[in-house]
Amino acid sequence: MSARRLVSRIGGYLILGFFAVAFLYPFVIQLTNSFKTEPDATANPLSPVPHPFDTTSFLHIFDGTDFPLWLGNSVLVTVVATFTRLFFASLAGYALARMRFGGRRVLFAAIVAMMAVPPVVLLIPKFLVLNQLGIYDSYAGLILPLTVDATGVFIMKQFFESVPASVEEAARIDGAGPFRTFWSVVLPTARPALITLTILSFQGTWNEFPHTLVSVQNPNLYTLPRGLAGLVSGSLGSGSQYPLKLGAALLTIIPVAVIFVVFQRYFVRGANEGANKE
Repeated sequence: MSARRLVSRIGGYLILGFFAVAFLYPFVIQLTNSFKTEPDATANPLSPVPHPFDTTSFLHIFDGTDFPLWLGNSVLVTVVATFTRLFFASLAGYALARMRFGGRRVLFAAIVAMMAVPPVVLLIPKFLVLNQLGIYDSYAGLILPLTVDATGVFIMKQFFESVPASVEEAARIDGAGPFRTFWSVVLPTARPALITLTILSFQGTWNEFPHTLVSVQNPNLYTLPRGLAGLVSGSLGSGSQYPLKLGAALLTIIPVAVIFVVFQRYFVRGANEGANKE
């Protein structure tokens, strides 16, 4: 290797290392501050070493806050919304990819256009609809608007179009109807796209905050993002209480991080297959 190429490669690694540290350091600070005492976290918030090492904040999270309630609500909402979103997005994607009906192109164009609409624009209309339907401040109002997603329909539609039509011909010859063909023949081949959509749906629903602002006001219906927002805004009383707040935030991101790490290779594969037609 020439000296010029060696210097160029070392410079590239140094630049990548700098941005890696800049990106990871806030997470390191969050982790270490979670294990600090409140005086230490207040006096040395940017220190990556807790002195002394203390786990009291995690005990206070479960004893002094409604974190277990928020966690249960988040698990319920995320699991139900994710599975229903998978089901409806798969059905809609298959219908748009395989069935021929009037207005199909216009409908797909409208779905793509919805992906460009900022979610904040829909907050007030969403509140009005939930209130008019009588499901405001309920689990139904918290879950139902999250069961359909334009991005999920787009991903599944693009994937189903990449599946050869010959895969379905044998099922049709055997007398299987459209739904049976979809459920038993085509859907099992969509594993990468389904895993991609599962990760996106789980992460998006788990971290959903604006929707909870306009759908519920009962503290018993708060999810983790809404509950953590209350902690940050000072609902705990006096003091910074950095260890408790950062510890609660750390516990919140663990499920999403674990799921993404475990299914990362499927995520990349599914994203590529959903974005490109063969």
